[in-house]
Amino acid sequence: MLNRIRNKDLGWISSWCNSLCYFSVMHAGPSAKKNLSLGAGLLFSILWSSASTATKIGLQVLQPFTICVVRFFTAGTVMIIISHLILRQRLPKGRQWGQIAIYGLLANTIYLGLYVIAMRQVSAGLGSLAVATSPVFINLISAIFLRQRLRPVTIFCLFLCMGGVVIAAWPLLRNSSATPFGLLLLLISMVAYSISVLYFSRTDWRGLTRLTINGWQVFLGGVFLLPAMLYVYQTGLNVWGIRGLGAIGWLAIMVSVAAVSLWLFLLHEDAERSSFWLFLCPVFGFILSNIFTHEPLTLFTLAGMLLVLGGIYWQQQVKK
Repeated sequence: MLNRIRNKDLGWISSWCNSLCYFSVMHAGPSAKKNLSLGAGLLFSILWSSASTATKIGLQVLQPFTICVVRFFTAGTVMIIISHLILRQRLPKGRQWGQIAIYGLLANTIYLGLYVIAMRQVSAGLGSLAVATSPVFINLISAIFLRQRLRPVTIFCLFLCMGGVVIAAWPLLRNSSATPFGLLLLLISMVAYSISVLYFSRTDWRGLTRLTINGWQVFLGGVFLLPAMLYVYQTGLNVWGIRGLGAIGWLAIMVSVAAVSLWLFLLHEDAERSSFWLFLCPVFGFILSNIFTHEPLTLFTLAGMLLVLGGIYWQQQVKK
């Protein structure tokens, strides 16, 4: 989804991200503006990569679907309020509700629902690394289902990325910090996410702003997952304290709202260079997981991360 932004969807940035730093940008020289973009890029990479670590922390005290549903309702409500009450953007109409519902089912209920379950059986660093492979999956699925030409380099990059994940996971599999089933769930969730990106990019949204779409699709993703959460909910497995609420608040506000806003700001400033910040996400992901969840950093981690980054970079260069 992050790589499928169109210019017409960026109008709300002026009222959201740019409004926070409007004075400094307008009255700063080229050097200050460059520093602002640099700071925004670094902050985006840190926030986006922090999702897996925050999820692991939340899972220590809350059930997976509980984290998802509360996160979806919180983030969705915030974006809906900004969209309709503050920016006065119009509501979806007619068939647009169905389109948003399908998108929310794919991008949140299925993708993040499976992802948070997988995070119980894999490390936070691996979760961040797996998310970084999504551009390669998107190209592969486009070739298979949309009958686009499948280049040998796409297959090679996919194997390179998958090989990197396996190498990074190898020592974790040996000490039970990751399981084959957890890796399988990660793989399925990445496929679901890639399908959601393609669905979004090929749907005619008929003038709906990206903020409106995101707000409602996240909220509806929570609605669809709510029955499953209620079915498996056990009071004794959910401790509502600072750790759980802090993790959910971070995921909802700092990741779902703030990180996406920063990404749109970066695209608005320089769309071509913005993709560079995605390459830093796995790096920060492993660093954060090591600091906050004490997950080990080994030569396997470094080798696997380099393979994944190499596969992603090669794929991006071929696309250009």
